[in-house]
Amino acid sequence: MSTIAVDTQFGRLGITERDGAVIGVDWDGVDDGVPTDLLREAAAQMRAYDSGALEQFDLPLRVAGSEMQRAVCAAMQAIPFGYTRTYGEIADELGFSAQSVGQACGGNPIPVIIPCHRVMGAKGLTGFSGKGGVETKVALLRHEGAAGLLI
Repeated sequence: MSTIAVDTQFGRLGITERDGAVIGVDWDGVDDGVPTDLLREAAAQMRAYDSGALEQFDLPLRVAGSEMQRAVCAAMQAIPFGYTRTYGEIADELGFSAQSVGQACGGNPIPVIIPCHRVMGAKGLTGFSGKGGVETKVALLRHEGAAGLLI
């Protein structure tokens, strides 16, 4: 397992790889271990996203956790750049409660790459588990020019 740190306008992010897949993104990341080719590519894609040159990450990902966690992460990955969905919409699609979808979003192990910031409450903007909370969520959504952003 190795981690590479990438400085972005949203903070310093640590991208972690294990056995050929990205398994985590952490706020206030630090370099740890020898950067692999995958980590160098992930860092390049994160920098491209940060500069506005990349709208969709293309990296092998492995989401730990329950089948529900993986399903919610897959649903979040399907939200296009610049768009949002609600917890309720994802819940209806997957057959879970909106509250459990919210918990799974908060437990997303690979934020930014898996865009949990694109998921909103029924009445608009809600919390965010990343460093800086809702302000970071707003910054990510503004960066993407998110349609329907309610502030």
